[in-house]
Amino acid sequence: MDLNAYQQLARQTSRFFPTEGINTDNMQMAALGLCGEAGELADLIKKHLYHGHELDMTKVMFELGDILWYVAEMCTAFNFRLNSVAAENIDKLQARYGTGFSTEASINRSK
Repeated sequence: MDLNAYQQLARQTSRFFPTEGINTDNMQMAALGLCGEAGELADLIKKHLYHGHELDMTKVMFELGDILWYVAEMCTAFNFRLNSVAAENIDKLQARYGTGFSTEASINRSK
């Protein structure tokens, strides 16, 4: 699925309507939601690594989906397109680690 199409579909399930400029209601909700969902994912991993629980891959996928929804909402709050955010991130990573990640490149990077 195209990320911008996902973002549009995700908007249909949001309670906040698009506005001109930064949508502070969306921004606050998305920031708090991202923290909560990332915590839920971290808890699944913690319980797997340290408590001996089986790692339920369906739950992992659902939490990642919830995180993606909140990322899409954060993009909407700032009037960004999800495709553009993803492309900018790849450009940044390729500039830093064009030949692939290495510890040396990470330690010696300029930005």
